[in-house]
Amino acid sequence: MATFNDWLEGARLRTLPAAIAPVLIGIGAAHFLGGFSAARSILALEVALALQVGVNFSNDYSDGVRGTDAVRSGPPRLTGGGKTSPKVVLAAALGCFALAGVLGLVLLYISSQWWLLVPGVAAVAAAWFYTGGRTPYGYMGVGLSELFVFVFFGLMATVATTWVQIQVAPWWLWCAATGTGMLSIALLFVNNIRDIPTDSKTGKRTLPVRLGDRPSRFVYAWLLGIGVVMTGLGLVETRFVPAYLLVFAAPVLLISRKVLAGAKGRELLPILRNTGFLTLFTGLAVCVGLIVT
Repeated sequence: MATFNDWLEGARLRTLPAAIAPVLIGIGAAHFLGGFSAARSILALEVALALQVGVNFSNDYSDGVRGTDAVRSGPPRLTGGGKTSPKVVLAAALGCFALAGVLGLVLLYISSQWWLLVPGVAAVAAAWFYTGGRTPYGYMGVGLSELFVFVFFGLMATVATTWVQIQVAPWWLWCAATGTGMLSIALLFVNNIRDIPTDSKTGKRTLPVRLGDRPSRFVYAWLLGIGVVMTGLGLVETRFVPAYLLVFAAPVLLISRKVLAGAKGRELLPILRNTGFLTLFTGLAVCVGLIVT
């Protein structure tokens, strides 16, 4: 039977910054624009976290039953590692999606922004069909995975968090949303770079598998650098942009250098973690900067 730690590993805590960072930026923007609501902010954060964990359990289930996770360079999964029944993992995924849906409906009810139901449903569908269904787009390697991460964990999560509080979306908010979306893609990219050897053997054609190891590492470094700069544009109407760039320049160089130097397999696990931390702290920095201005 799977232990509590196994379930924590299955939830893939390293990926949660991709859900938290855009919401933090959206909260900071709502405060800066004079429309902050604590209740709506908390609901938006809960929706994002439930959806991200649901994606992770769904991925665990779908990859596990396909046999993709039979050989891994990272930690063993719940399904593929035989730690628990696939049906239990599927139930956990569906439960997270249901929770995200209920919380999302509450948020739409109190904000009266019902049109957001359409992209919300699309986000859940994109989460499931990433590795689920007969032809999962996560196995195609044509960029759909990266596109949907950018749209839903970048643009939508950031701007919608602000929009449900105050119906304003200035250009700098879209810039910050673009940046955090690129950082989320970087998180996905470094994970898939780690899995290139095993994914190639099991027929999972991710974009890094198609691009190849070396080009993918350059793409990752580009995503990280441009993502941090674009996220920082969320502070363009404050006095904090120089300090922001000064603080985050060194981490970008250090993390990118290790990837470009050829770190492989389990050597990429700390880089995956640090990419998540970088995503989280850039979002937190923009949020705090917007609030204290």
